Amino acid sequence: MKVVIQRVSEAEVKVQGKIKSNISLGMMILLGIEEEDNETDIDWLCNKITNLRIFDDNNGVMNLSLMDINGEAIIVSQFTLHAKTKKGNRPSYIRAAKPDIAIPLYEKFIGKFEAITGKNVGRGEFGAEMDVSLINSGPVTIIIDTKNKE
Repeated sequence: MKVVIQRVSEAEVKVQGKIKSNISLGMMILLGIEEEDNETDIDWLCNKITNLRIFDDNNGVMNLSLMDINGEAIIVSQFTLHAKTKKGNRPSYIRAAKPDIAIPLYEKFIGKFEAITGKNVGRGEFGAEMDVSLINSGPVTIIIDTKNKE
């Protein structure tokens, strides 16, 4: 699994012009799932993200986690995170999981994230054309790949 995490002061996801999710202070999480990803990846990644210290403390130092600030999150499935661009100019998405694997893992990821945070998580709509808007606070953008845990 690969994620792009953006610290946001606000974020919103629209599907067909209608707001699907919106949050204030928190994280926009773009989640890419590969065929070989599993629940071990979900557990490790959800724990890592919820405890990631990317929010400012009273001294302006990034020392607080999403849990510390009682922040919100939106999780959007994004297969394009696994784009292969080595050859040619048209990306290949062959590494991205097909919906029969990706959808259950996406739902489990959201469930685990909600269990850890004790909050409902905003989400996109799997496979839909979405408009994602956000104000990246900082800017702070972090990329984590479960294939690079060690």
